[in-house]
Amino acid sequence: MAAEAGDGKPQPGRRPRSRLIVRLGALLVAHSVLVSVVCCIAGSIAFLLLPVLAKNTYVSENALMPGSANPMFSSQDVVEANRFLKEILDRGSAKVTGTEIAKLIGQHVVDVGAELYYHKFHPHGNQFHPLHFFSSITNTMEMQYNSSCTLFGLNSVGIIRAPRGDGKEAIVLVTPYNSQNIGQSEALSLGLAFSIFSLLSRVTWLAKDIVWLAADSRYGEYTAVDSWLKDYHNPLFLSNSGKIGTGVCFEENILHLLDQLKVKGPRYNIFKRAGTMAAALVFKVIEKKEKEERDSLTIYAEASNGQMPNLDLINIVHYLAVHRQGLRVKIGSMHSLLKAAWLKFVGEMLQLFGKLTKHLNPKWKFDITSAEYVEGTATLASSIYYQALGIPTGSHGAFRDYQVDAITLELSPRFSLNNENNRSAFLLRGGRLIEGVIRSVNNLLEKFHQSFFLYFLTAPHKFVSVGVYMIPFALLLAPLPIVSAALFSGNDNLGVSTEKVNQEPGCIGSSDTELRSGSWKWLQAAKVVFMIHLWAIIVSLLPYMLSQFPFMTPITLLLVWAALSICILLICYLIFGACSTHCGWELLKSVMIAAASTGLSLMSVINFSTAQIGAMLIVPMCLLVQPLRKQMQAGVCRKAVLVICNLTLAVVGFPPVALLIAKGACEGFGEAGAGSFWELAQLLWSWNSATYLYLLWIHLPCWVLCLHIFLYPCIGRSSEA
Repeated sequence: MAAEAGDGKPQPGRRPRSRLIVRLGALLVAHSVLVSVVCCIAGSIAFLLLPVLAKNTYVSENALMPGSANPMFSSQDVVEANRFLKEILDRGSAKVTGTEIAKLIGQHVVDVGAELYYHKFHPHGNQFHPLHFFSSITNTMEMQYNSSCTLFGLNSVGIIRAPRGDGKEAIVLVTPYNSQNIGQSEALSLGLAFSIFSLLSRVTWLAKDIVWLAADSRYGEYTAVDSWLKDYHNPLFLSNSGKIGTGVCFEENILHLLDQLKVKGPRYNIFKRAGTMAAALVFKVIEKKEKEERDSLTIYAEASNGQMPNLDLINIVHYLAVHRQGLRVKIGSMHSLLKAAWLKFVGEMLQLFGKLTKHLNPKWKFDITSAEYVEGTATLASSIYYQALGIPTGSHGAFRDYQVDAITLELSPRFSLNNENNRSAFLLRGGRLIEGVIRSVNNLLEKFHQSFFLYFLTAPHKFVSVGVYMIPFALLLAPLPIVSAALFSGNDNLGVSTEKVNQEPGCIGSSDTELRSGSWKWLQAAKVVFMIHLWAIIVSLLPYMLSQFPFMTPITLLLVWAALSICILLICYLIFGACSTHCGWELLKSVMIAAASTGLSLMSVINFSTAQIGAMLIVPMCLLVQPLRKQMQAGVCRKAVLVICNLTLAVVGFPPVALLIAKGACEGFGEAGAGSFWELAQLLWSWNSATYLYLLWIHLPCWVLCLHIFLYPCIGRSSEA
């Protein structure tokens, strides 16, 4: 009997038992409201606890060995930096042309025995083109827009060949300066860079080539660095004379330009290369108005579309700056949160909770002060915002497009730069810091790979790894497929029996074809959702056509963009409007939630920060939206709460409003205006930010569909009927 019972065959007269996963899924669908509430609350709490869960940074790669060697940068190098600074300021005060600074840099590079060449580039246009997204390939027709060939910049590049290397790897040092209007801070940056470069030309421990790029930033720091990187990594055409030429303008003017420089050295007009870039450091001196107790160092690490350098690069800079040079290290912070009363209250509650847990078990490490929590949350919010924006915070972002780890270092003295004694001490600390970082990277036998590439910073020495910050996003996203399945199954049960449907009041415009369709009614809803997403794609391409009309103000462009978008949407509703009323609002909401869940999941792979912020807006908007007439049938309290929540989310969730609120919270609301959204959208597409595609391809269709459901005319056939 036991063998017969255990042979796996279903017994006659008994229903086969469903699998455990099926029963669990049915249970979650049956209690979808409870699951949604629990997951959203848990996700919000987990997000607020991220600063508490942050860990101290540590150097993962043992080969880096920061601070293991005594620095060689001495007072003699400081004297050389001050001498170079004085020469630059003398040239700058004489109102000479921009090429004079390049000539001075080139002559000093040749004098220390390094290789020299000049790189001429033209400014990039920020004209929108839909095919430019996710593409870093040089546009070969770009120079045709510069018809006069008179707008150009000139980078000075010096290369030191490593005495202990094989020429296969290199470290890049970048110093941006404005050749048309050079100031004392930029001159000091060049002086510091040259003194380090001069020191590295004499050392014997180099195993990687050193490339110093003095980037002419008259058209922007990023443009100068990006143009050089494109020519460095992409093949260039050679003319008959063997000299570089990336276009007609370049070939006609480069020889005459370089002949004017008259730098002593062989063939300084030939583009030279070193090895594969192991890392890049962009450093500059910034004199800030507010004075501090000690010299400070600000680190910028965000690159395009949320890319970050390997955390070990930041770790060695922080370790050397704090423990070797005594600098105060800072990163970006959202200042509006530092004064938020509600955030201080949350910090005090967590501090009290930490004390209670410590009394229960001293091994539990949940101790954080209110001030640390507020500062950590403000820093975390800034890190998420700049990663979500998808725009590099400095010229280091150009290197990440070529998978090179790079950061920007801003050195700020605590005194005026006119004080020569204090300036020398500042140069000594800055030079030893850069030397120490170069020594650590020089020790690497392979590329950075040990530490994290996906992380958020809550302090210069604390981070939240991908395994931790994925938890709030997963909790927020979990209710969407469950609610979508619950809405679909509930509406499907209503449509199984045609007789039952005929006895109930139907939606406006329902037909016999829909009633006979049964469970295939979701195709009507899918057709509506597809139509809205197709409309959103058309809206995202409209700026390409509008940008063809010059002399239009941002406000005018924004109004024309909005008017065209609304007109196209009305045309789509006239064509496909009947489908939106035939399917029922439950099925429409079900398909919309499924599309939003898919879009957020895909966006989390491209730029997680954008997906995290989007989930905090889209998830409650999708879960709470119901037809207004249905909400009016509820009780007074529930009706008021639902209407207020839906209206609030409709306003805050509108993409232009959401983007401007995020920008204002991080950068201030002082310059916010009607045309700010167009300027911000133009900034996003000019940087090929995936956030632009997210806002118009995922967020905007979801908002339109939620608004359509909120104003849905159907008063019958609800899931509760």
